[in-house]
Amino acid sequence: MHPASHESRAASQTLAPPGEIRHDWSLAEIEALFAQPFNDLLFQAQQVHRAHFDPNAVQVSTLLSIKTGACPEDCKYCPQSGHYNTGLGKEKLLAVEKVVEQARAAREAGASRFCMGAAWKSPRERDLDVVLEMVRRVKSLGLETCMTLGMVDSAQAGRLAAAGLDYYNHNLDTSPEYYGEIITTRTYADRLATLGKVREAGMKVCSGGILGMGEAPRDRAALLQQLVRLQPHPESVPINMLVKVPGTPLEDVEDLDPIVFIRAIAVARILMPASHVRLSAGREQMSDSTQALAFLAGANSIFYGDQLLTTANPQAEQDRALFAKLSLHPERRETCSDDARQQAELEAALDASAVRQAATALDTEASRLAYDASRA
Repeated sequence: MHPASHESRAASQTLAPPGEIRHDWSLAEIEALFAQPFNDLLFQAQQVHRAHFDPNAVQVSTLLSIKTGACPEDCKYCPQSGHYNTGLGKEKLLAVEKVVEQARAAREAGASRFCMGAAWKSPRERDLDVVLEMVRRVKSLGLETCMTLGMVDSAQAGRLAAAGLDYYNHNLDTSPEYYGEIITTRTYADRLATLGKVREAGMKVCSGGILGMGEAPRDRAALLQQLVRLQPHPESVPINMLVKVPGTPLEDVEDLDPIVFIRAIAVARILMPASHVRLSAGREQMSDSTQALAFLAGANSIFYGDQLLTTANPQAEQDRALFAKLSLHPERRETCSDDARQQAELEAALDASAVRQAATALDTEASRLAYDASRA
């Protein structure tokens, strides 16, 4: 490449606004980001990351499975599905005291957020009462709280928010086009509807996807486009590498190139500048070098500890050693004033979204009236 063209491209990247919040990224624009030279992509992602976050701080979360196995969904990647024989036994909903004990241990190990997951299509009312108590008790420890319980309706979302739940996780998993190859027991529209109810209830959204399920490159771009269209963007975006579990339909799928995975992290960072991008499932399979590249690409959140639901996750000591090697540090726990500020920002973003929608509707109506007048 001619040096002048390289300098011109580098200058244009340096002068570009670092991390403009957009919801209108086209698929072609996102694919163009993926297609950039690797160094240019990571350079752009790091610029965006530094404009919004401490580049050496990583949010540390712990995830506990509060109800394991026998899920009625047929997600082809999941060992908890009752449709596949993975050797995973069915367990009842954990007792509240057991969950609080685990949350206290997570806090002492350095976690600032405690996430709880249940293998349900949607929570039953009698179980929801127990879950609400878990939220209240974990919240009282000074931890941020997150739940993933499957689909929720407006009333359930409202009760979770009233109990103090900070985040609700509901992943889109993949693109709308590839989704039917992975799951048939819940529609893409169902997932988007749940995210809408969570947002309407005033909770923060945690939503991402899984890479390496046999999808095409265009599917990765389309997944990120769906996430970008959410208004506001999800505050937390987990990017998972498929963990191939024996007994699931995806156990023999071809491995995803780590460089492809890092590209996805970088593009997610550019598209959602103010979101935490979580290096999630599959970290056990990654070398320290791959994880270092992920942090450079803009990942700034991890699950920390011994297990990620029912698949292995690097041991806490390994994570501490990696942080020391890279001079990273855990993101500080948020205070009540931070919570209030974030809630105000969320409400402002929701108000701005409503104003944009109203303005669009007025423009549409004005265009229609102008058209009708021209025909009169």
